Amino acid sequence: MNAVREEFYFYTKGLTVGYQGIALIRDIEIHLRRGEVLTFIGPNGAGKTTVLRNIIRQLKPLDGVIVLDGKEIRQQSGRELAASLSVMLTERIRPERMTCREVVESGRYPYTGRFGKLSEQDHQVVEDAMRLVHAEDLASLDFDRISDGQRQRVMLARALSQEPELIVLDEPTSFLDIRHKLEFLSVLERLARERKLSVILSLHELDLAERISDKIACIHGDRVERFGTPEEIFSCGYIRRLYEIEVGNYDERTGTVELPAPEGRPQVFVLAGNGSGIPVYRRLQRQGVPFATGILWENDQDYPVARMLAAEVVGERAFGRIRKESTERAKELIDGCREVICALRPTGEMELYPEFGELLEYAKDKISG
Repeated sequence: MNAVREEFYFYTKGLTVGYQGIALIRDIEIHLRRGEVLTFIGPNGAGKTTVLRNIIRQLKPLDGVIVLDGKEIRQQSGRELAASLSVMLTERIRPERMTCREVVESGRYPYTGRFGKLSEQDHQVVEDAMRLVHAEDLASLDFDRISDGQRQRVMLARALSQEPELIVLDEPTSFLDIRHKLEFLSVLERLARERKLSVILSLHELDLAERISDKIACIHGDRVERFGTPEEIFSCGYIRRLYEIEVGNYDERTGTVELPAPEGRPQVFVLAGNGSGIPVYRRLQRQGVPFATGILWENDQDYPVARMLAAEVVGERAFGRIRKESTERAKELIDGCREVICALRPTGEMELYPEFGELLEYAKDKISG
């Protein structure tokens, strides 16, 4: 255990969590260094929030230990723990008649003493926390009259005003639109990188989890089934198994999610590439029209979406030449389709590769004939 303590700022050993003596998740072994971001993912109801509540000591573990900065958290006083760890949970707090500044100031409670009076230094910490999350303009506004995105920024400022070394967040982006999700997570990323703030959070958005995390813990059944880097987790079809995806598709390389592909023989052939085919593929999927597409290289932007939505993709290996048999297969598919859509631009692939022009002319002759 000593070696683990020296290497990691936070870790758990043999941690088992649950309710009323009944284990929900067993033998949790996770860890992170200072300045790292650890994200919990898993299906709804898997127990992500339960694990976080044990970490922040809202619940008592059934077994095992949780160690923060070399010391078990159960051995730390409430004030000692609050000076090291701050928390943002999913509950929407509704403080009455409090300005945003007053909400942030309440985060200084580990330092203010019995009467909660803020010193000049406390006020400076509050100002710095609000500036870090770009919430200075909200200071005088009533907390209960601002938007969800603004509330999340204020609550993050409150957590930061505790001057923690570790912050724990439960689904912090749940109520945010895409702009505010990105802004919020970019602040966390910057704080982790520049201030060595360690972060533990749960997320439903897999694309964001993959991008922000140094480590990912996957909860499935009664255990943390996998723990590792995003590159280790998002591979080999694991996410599909973790979430038991049976309808639709998920591409781990790009984080792309697609609805089920239309069934049946291709009715339309889409001549595409370099991202030009994606909107066409999705339009045909919405209309329930089976289609084929090509010729696409495996490193083309269109390829992952085509692979999930098309009845057949005429493809080539990345950076390979277009083989004659690929051109012939594309012509066979065109012969069986009632329509051909050319999504390619006149410049680009159409100029660089004569095979595309050949297929377009073939399609024109077939349709006119």
